[in-house]
Amino acid sequence: MTVAVRDSKLEVPFPGQLTATDGTGAVVWVETHISQGACAYPITPSTNMGTQFAYAAANGMRNLWGDPLVFLESESEHSSASAAEGFVLAGGRVSNFTSGQGLVLMKEVLYVISGKRQPAVFNIGARALTSQALNVHAGHDDIMGVADTGWGMLFARNAQESGDLCLIARRCAEATEIPFFNVQDGFLTTHTLETCRLPEPELMKQYIGPPGARVQTVFDPARGIMSGVVQNQDAYMRGKIAQRYYYDRLVEALEVSMQEYHALTGRRYSLVDGYRMEDAEYAIVAMGSTAETAEVVVDHLRETRGWRVGVVHPTAFRPFPGPQLVDKLKNVQSMAIIERLDLPPAANNPLTNETKAAFADALSGRAGYPTIHRMPGIASGSAGLGSRDVRPSDLIAVFEQLHAGKHEYFSLNIDHPSALAVEPEPDVRVPGSFSMRGHSIGGFGSVTTNKAIATVAQELFGVYVQAYPKYGSEKKGLPTTYYLTLASEPIRIHSEMEQAEFLPINDINALQMEAVFSGLSDGGTVFVQWPGTDPKKLWQRVPPMIQRRLQAVGAKMFYLDAARIAREEGSRVDLETRMQGIVLLGVFLRCAPFREQLGDDDALFARVKVALRHYFPRVSDKVIAENLRCVERGFQEVHELPQELIASAEEAFQRKHADLTVSDLMHHGVIACRPHDPLDGVVETMRKARVSAIVVLDDRKHMEGILSTTDLARAFASAPERSQLPDVFPYHLMTREVLVTWPDEPLIAAVDRMLSHSVHRLVVAKSESERTLPVGVLSLSDLTRAGMNDIGVETK
Repeated sequence: MTVAVRDSKLEVPFPGQLTATDGTGAVVWVETHISQGACAYPITPSTNMGTQFAYAAANGMRNLWGDPLVFLESESEHSSASAAEGFVLAGGRVSNFTSGQGLVLMKEVLYVISGKRQPAVFNIGARALTSQALNVHAGHDDIMGVADTGWGMLFARNAQESGDLCLIARRCAEATEIPFFNVQDGFLTTHTLETCRLPEPELMKQYIGPPGARVQTVFDPARGIMSGVVQNQDAYMRGKIAQRYYYDRLVEALEVSMQEYHALTGRRYSLVDGYRMEDAEYAIVAMGSTAETAEVVVDHLRETRGWRVGVVHPTAFRPFPGPQLVDKLKNVQSMAIIERLDLPPAANNPLTNETKAAFADALSGRAGYPTIHRMPGIASGSAGLGSRDVRPSDLIAVFEQLHAGKHEYFSLNIDHPSALAVEPEPDVRVPGSFSMRGHSIGGFGSVTTNKAIATVAQELFGVYVQAYPKYGSEKKGLPTTYYLTLASEPIRIHSEMEQAEFLPINDINALQMEAVFSGLSDGGTVFVQWPGTDPKKLWQRVPPMIQRRLQAVGAKMFYLDAARIAREEGSRVDLETRMQGIVLLGVFLRCAPFREQLGDDDALFARVKVALRHYFPRVSDKVIAENLRCVERGFQEVHELPQELIASAEEAFQRKHADLTVSDLMHHGVIACRPHDPLDGVVETMRKARVSAIVVLDDRKHMEGILSTTDLARAFASAPERSQLPDVFPYHLMTREVLVTWPDEPLIAAVDRMLSHSVHRLVVAKSESERTLPVGVLSLSDLTRAGMNDIGVETK
């Protein structure tokens, strides 16, 4: 397998320095080169930005104009904002890094900074607020909580945009004397490592210019000025309305800043970015990483269903680009606006409110807006609160709602009446992608492992990478997962990966969980941290149902005691656990299908040493040597489970269950209803009988379909009022294509049908030829009662 990056050098003055970094790293790269200081009280997930800037200042780093960096940590976020205010008033170029409660705590000061026309740039790792529980992960309620403070607001979709928009925000802020927020999704962007092009120092120096030439000094004894004075009835309103002079210039200044940046770098930004909107009939509107995932879904639906769909991403929320947004969306039939927050008391969530207002302005003929004669249908939804996963299947469900003409409020990927039902997750990755989903224990170095493999892989193989560990301080000592994808094109999916070619398992207990192996590709590879040396004993630890799954996909399995190698090579006790991840880098190089690209082993490890030095730039040569030995030993000492052991799984299963038929385990008799029975009575029958599905029979007792709780949930989630309608019957909601078996069918064949269609039950028909005459049901509960936990399906 060969994955090559399609990325020739751009024909522009400053194409950027190719590297792998996260949103935090991209912002710090920019701010340490162009700013003079940062006043911050960092809060998760913005902490890394603050600590990295502080580290640079402590080590004597100077910016591009020779000014030593200053980092000031006050006693709270409120105080840090006040310190930043003073820094700018004295003519300094300053930043701040904050999130969540920290951002809303400084809100009082944010009004003052914008009111005094101070061009600060604050970098935000947008985070859910503690409104119903404490959560440190992604949400937009913190940034929307300060949207009325008079600051500009730009939203990045990925790590590349986090760094670029940091520069654009700075350029526009200093051109208009309006402060800006540079916003990225907490953890999903701040901590996701991706292939990026960092702006060159020469670009930043030319594009931004020295602080003294762009930032006005207010605290200048030689030139006194009043700032922040007390004003009564005669003056305050005049001063407040007079500030419109600055805001009236903001749109044009921001567009000019974006155009100049495009001319220099080839990277184009607009107040509103549209993806495949030229002929789109339906569109998703979203800000941040969700919008980029939606682009992949758009490509998938256009290719597989022929639907004309598109995505709109308002890069700027302030100034709100009403005319530009209307222009992008004016021709669609309907749109769904997805937001990372929920404000039930409001008429709509913030972006939905602003979008509807923009269309109302256009319809009323407001100057500057496109002329339109109709308003598209608008559905509003909430998704991704607290970093709740937003998967391609969720966004497909959104487009399906629009295609069906439904415009109700919806939510995604939760169990709630408003949630949209989804189909199985499609593989929408770039063709030829290679994904790894690791299963480990919190504190075992998963974050370092993932980022090290991604960084080294990019350097060795010249691929695009994306590495996303699933963060959470409470995970220390508990199961956790991490994700890595390598591809020939930029990776735009910002969600947990269902499909994977490589499954490293650091926790032997994970072998008992079938979900760990879901999505393993045909011919995929499993690596197990295993202290033993006998492959038969390891294979015995794998449950029969998982053995059969591995055999079915033609998987390979490798094993090694990486913990022992880490103990033997690590010179410090604190490294003995974490260095297991570096051993895994060696296993990855051995098992992943890239080895043939790198020549002989000596050449490989010479390049690995260079890559490790780049990844650990501040550690000693001794530590680099220890890490390199771990990589070499992981590569050389890993063992492969004999294929004949894996191949024996199906034979053993067949031997054990060959004589069983469906009649041996089926539940005889069916609970049934008629197509036009009152729906509330049917639901009550299901409740009393404690069944999750009921067979729908016609007058001749032939099966017309099956009505399940899934059918009910799907119908009422899209339109809850249906449950109260007197003319809704089982006939309207049932599934008509029912999978069946028959009493004398071999049990193995019936179970295989269950597996291949991912269903929980089969209706047992009278015979193979009489498929519409039900006589029973074969369900997972029947298998469980029989103790058949090796049947190959989840029987809990």
